Amino acid sequence: MAKLIPVEVFDLVIFGGTGDLAMRKLMPALYHRHRDGQFIDDSRIIAASRGAIARDEYLANVKSALQRNLAAEEFQEDIWRSFSDRIFYVQADAFEHNNWQALSSLLEGHEERTRVNYLATSPKLFGPIAKGLKTNRLVTGSSRIVLEKPLGHDLDSAKKINDAVADCFSEDRIFRIDHYLGKETVQNLLALRFANSLFEPLWRRGAIDHVQITVAEDLGVGGRVEYYDHVGALRDMVQNHILQLVCLVAMEAPSSLEHGAVRDEKMKVLRALRPIALEDVLRNTVRGQYAAGAIDGATVVGYADELGHDTSNAETFVALKLEIDNWRWSNVPFYLRTGKRLRSKHSEIVVEFQDVPHSIFPQQEFNVSPNRLTMRLQPDEGVKLSLMAKEPGPGGFELRPVALDLSFEETFGIRYPDAYERLLMEVLRGNPALFMRRDEVELAWHWIDSIVAGWESSRQKPQSYVAGSWGPSASDSLLDRDGRAWYPDN
Repeated sequence: MAKLIPVEVFDLVIFGGTGDLAMRKLMPALYHRHRDGQFIDDSRIIAASRGAIARDEYLANVKSALQRNLAAEEFQEDIWRSFSDRIFYVQADAFEHNNWQALSSLLEGHEERTRVNYLATSPKLFGPIAKGLKTNRLVTGSSRIVLEKPLGHDLDSAKKINDAVADCFSEDRIFRIDHYLGKETVQNLLALRFANSLFEPLWRRGAIDHVQITVAEDLGVGGRVEYYDHVGALRDMVQNHILQLVCLVAMEAPSSLEHGAVRDEKMKVLRALRPIALEDVLRNTVRGQYAAGAIDGATVVGYADELGHDTSNAETFVALKLEIDNWRWSNVPFYLRTGKRLRSKHSEIVVEFQDVPHSIFPQQEFNVSPNRLTMRLQPDEGVKLSLMAKEPGPGGFELRPVALDLSFEETFGIRYPDAYERLLMEVLRGNPALFMRRDEVELAWHWIDSIVAGWESSRQKPQSYVAGSWGPSASDSLLDRDGRAWYPDN
């Protein structure tokens, strides 16, 4: 395990400090990093929200959230006591900048510290909060700002948010977060491709048949239904998480791990994405919305029941056929899918290689399947390479696929940090490599907007699918007409 090096003393201000993201993800991540000794004693966590809450009451809420979201053996009273000493609460309304005295007083005299402003709020508050920081002279030479996704709902709104924040912070101080970039498997994708001579010569047309990226959830939209109804799966997942995965799979080797070099190569992929024009929307995209069904034997209601009416046009599932117009990936399709209330929760990247050019094993006698490289993002992060091998024994020559399976947790014998733990530490260190640059975000929105426009022009409605399935049948047809199938297919 890499040596854990403490970060320099900091003040981390979490706007939206009473919200779900802060309680469910940020506080547990910070608790783990505190427990492992990566925070210097004087470092502080300052939660800010518009409500008037006493510090003791806020700490009780954080403690309760940690007990809910950590494994039972992870929460320890002595660690909690030292962790809680770091936590403060202030009232600060995003739109009432003249009432930020409590925050200003708490930060006064500590201008030399690393100061991170984490905006765990709605995107509509990003600009006002940035302006409030500037108005109250809380932007120092070491200040950084972290923006959660989604950054807007289309290209125009994303530009407006970026402009508002850029008026207060320079681009090198803006960290646009995508928690998928903090996952161990995503970072291991760079190691797999560029630290091994085995794969890179094969990572191209002529060797790879196609690529699949699946981000599946068995949960419904739950308490996010009002938000989700205005967003849908394409904006919520594809614009950020999945397109970032496409970039990491498809990009050329950067000149170094320096953040500018990596992000420049991702930009080249985004520029090479073939637009899904109006005439291609019906053929290359599938929209779905879950109906009632069963997950793990338990009956669940449909999306319309959660929303309270059946007139919604929001997709809870989307599948796409994406093509990249460059030499490396010409005629190698990428199939993408994501959805709620699917059969199981798992996220993975599957690279399927081409069949052997001439098989000495007749298909009618031997079930020869192509080699596959599978990178699991969740729940069990790891890498699996599927190869054909002869079954042992004297009974005849029989083939079957076998897997070289690497589970990171089993191999390295440690609990892998949550993505937010890694990303928070990278912000505190001032390393933007795992975050999105403005031009990345806007170019991704430009590509997504053309699909949304095609859906609106063609009046394409989401197709119903049963909760607990793998989505609409049209999703299978997307690959079937190309002679391919989703993996896994069960």
